[in-house]
Amino acid sequence: MMKINRLKVVLDTNVLLVSIPPRSQYRIIYDKFLSGAYDLCISNEILTEYEEILSQRYNYETVNDLFKVLLFHPNVIKVSPHYHWNIIFNDPDDNKFVDTAIASNANLIVTNDKHFNVLRDIKFPVVNFCKAEYFREFLLSDNQRT
Repeated sequence: MMKINRLKVVLDTNVLLVSIPPRSQYRIIYDKFLSGAYDLCISNEILTEYEEILSQRYNYETVNDLFKVLLFHPNVIKVSPHYHWNIIFNDPDDNKFVDTAIASNANLIVTNDKHFNVLRDIKFPVVNFCKAEYFREFLLSDNQRT
């Protein structure tokens, strides 16, 4: 049987954060992940940042429930990047998302952070990225397939 390649995505922390509230215009990003429309690529470094930022916004139970999803959902790809590319100089903390995207062979990073714009000028390794609004529109247009 032929394996179908699924869309693999790395979500910047702020994109995850805005996709969680039920009334958010970006909720489709989280809902489509839950329904299996794409695979979410994460690393321990990303999980640590997710926990830190989510804990500032939500109570312990909510963060715990979200982490159960992130740790055990079948559409999560966990990677341990063994090489650090250090491509983003203006905010080195963002490199964890780039390293995870490369290590997981992700199709794209979804971010609204302008520091990722440097990726446009990098010929190797190629790391695609888009803003949350574009990914949202893609998921809305792709609605009939999922």
